[in-house]
Parts: sequence; structure tokens; C-alpha cells
Amino acid sequence: MAGKGDSAPPDGRKLRREQNRDAVVDALLALFRDGNYQPSTAEIAARSGLSLRSLFRYFDDVDDLHRAAAARQIALVLPLLAAGIEPDAPTLDKIRAVVRARVRLFEEIGPSARALRACAHRHRPLAAELARNRAFFRGQLAVLFAPEAASSGVSFLPALDVLCSFESYELLRKDQDMSRPATETTLIEAMAALLGVTQEVLR
Repeated sequence: MAGKGDSAPPDGRKLRREQNRDAVVDALLALFRDGNYQPSTAEIAARSGLSLRSLFRYFDDVDDLHRAAAARQIALVLPLLAAGIEPDAPTLDKIRAVVRARVRLFEEIGPSARALRACAHRHRPLAAELARNRAFFRGQLAVLFAPEAASSGVSFLPALDVLCSFESYELLRKDQDMSRPATETTLIEAMAALLGVTQEVLR
């Protein structure tokens, strides 16, 4: 027979567990934003306000924690995933919409994206999650530019996928030290050239 008051504590424990899980994930994402892409468990625990010993009461292992961080990041930027344009729109309008949407997204997720890619080779489930994300973005391009592919008969999706990837954006923004506007312009012009949009239309 349950003791007096036993019906309430389980709900409280569940809520506290969820809050602590959230605190750990938030701490990890905050460390990523600070540029600490591979923080130690001690650093994560300290940032979350939890003890090191209690950290993995809420996660099975480091893989589980990173998967939770990836899921949280996607949930936070969900409104930024849509390009906000239909496949029957003019090609140049679609190019501009896609590039601007990806730029907004990549600016927001940059620290987490760098961190998760840095450790994906050690964590198979995380690598699988990144592969699913890439497949989503590739599918988005395939749908949006299906009319151009059908009319030209040319398979340009792989090249479009590369141009619109986080890795390409990172090369332009970080390795080549380009500003956000310059990066947008470069990607729009590259996609336009690939899809045969003339310079006159670009101007």
C-alpha cells in the first residue's frame, strides 16, 4: 500500500528530472556558443549548476547528451528551416529565398553545428542525425528546384546541395573571412550561374 503523500512526489521528481535534463542541454549549447566545441563533463556540469556525479543520471552517455543537444537545436530553429517560397516561383526568387533562409539558419546554429560535426566521427548516432539533417536539406532543394531540373534535363542537385551546405557557408564566412552580405551575394551568384540565370536578370 502506498504511503501517505506518495502520489505527488513522482510528478515532482519527473518535473525536476526534465528541468535538470534541460539545464544540461542548455549548458552544452551555451558552451558551444562560447567556442568550447568539446567541453569536458566537468565543464558541462559546472555550467548547468549540477554536480558531476549527477550529470549522467539524466543521459545514458555522451552520445545521448549530444543527440539531445542536436534535437534541441533543431527545435529552436524550426521556424528558420522553411525557405518560404513555392516551386513555381521564378528561379531567381527561389535562389534568393533559399540562400537567405540558409544564411539565417547557419548564423543561428553555427556554434552548435561546428561542435556537433567535430565529434560526430566518434558518435555514430550523432553522425546518423547529421546525415538525416543533410538529407532533409537536400530534399528541400530537390522539391523547390524540380521545375528547373525537369526542363533542363540536367542533374544539378548535387552541386546545389554543396553550395547550400553549412560547410560551404563556413568556408566563406570563416576561412575566407567574408561578411554575411558578401557571402549571401556570392552564393546567390553561384547558384544563379549553375541554374542558368543571366547576369541581366541578376541586376
